[in-house]
Amino acid sequence: MLIFNCTEAASKFFSRVHKGKTITPVDTKPPSSVIEDDELNGADEQWLVHAITVQRKHVLLVLHIKTRYCVILADAKKADDHEFVLRFTERWVNGLMINAQNHGLGQWLDPEVMLERMQQTCEHQRFYRRGHRSAQKHIDEIAWCFRDKVAGTGCLPPNEVTAMVFDEQMNDTPRNSKGAKSYYFPDEEMTLHWLRHYCFLDDVQLHAAKERRHQVAREIAEMERKAFREEYERQNSRN
Repeated sequence: MLIFNCTEAASKFFSRVHKGKTITPVDTKPPSSVIEDDELNGADEQWLVHAITVQRKHVLLVLHIKTRYCVILADAKKADDHEFVLRFTERWVNGLMINAQNHGLGQWLDPEVMLERMQQTCEHQRFYRRGHRSAQKHIDEIAWCFRDKVAGTGCLPPNEVTAMVFDEQMNDTPRNSKGAKSYYFPDEEMTLHWLRHYCFLDDVQLHAAKERRHQVAREIAEMERKAFREEYERQNSRN
């Protein structure tokens, strides 16, 4: 099950008034006031949802409580929770698949098993009016970066591909939270979480996948440094 914990702004976003009556999917009485106190089964995913307005458009920021992995949905349709769920799950799955493939994790992926498990998780949703102080701080930072990016480009992301690039940048930003021993990267944490719960990897396999991911990340960084040096040398040779 997907559990969307909505801030006050997000709760208002998902609500509408029809013939004087407020219609909303958001339950104002969650099972617990503290998200971590919920009794969850293995397929429940807790997310924090916040809503902001940028260039007169609604923007939803969705943050995974456990890993701090984020999805930013620009130009969202107000009071349409069905469209939100479809768009969110597609972005989430696509982002994970692309990240895994780009980091050489294909050998650990079983698309059939993974998609079946994902469908089971995403089949049902709950919306609660509930916040999370620590996760909200990260959302506020991401919102600031998003506004700055839009101000620099002059527009919201024109398509999902462009939006995913911003997601990737935010998820490759080191985070820290209560209980963490040190800083961590949300994209790596979400990938490992996903491989464990949706691809059923054991600890040995997870360690191997993590090492492979680090190796590919180092190779990518080295290629980027090499390309930068070559471009720098070309520019100097012209002067």
